[in-house]
Amino acid sequence: MNKLKTLDWVALILIIVGGLNWLLVGLFSFDLVAAIFGAMSIIARVVYVLVGLSAVYILLVSGKFAKK
Repeated sequence: MNKLKTLDWVALILIIVGGLNWLLVGLFSFDLVAAIFGAMSIIARVVYVLVGLSAVYILLVSGKFAKK
């Protein structure tokens, strides 16, 4: 049985963080990433890009997760 790699866990955590951030945006118009790092600061943009790349990665390897 294949175990999750470190990259898989990092991607899953980033997807969860991104999802929770969007939940806050949708319910309360509160962007947690922007509140922590500043609105569209370099660090905030890096976080957004990493969350997006994580979503693409999970999409590409989703078959691996479906087998578990």
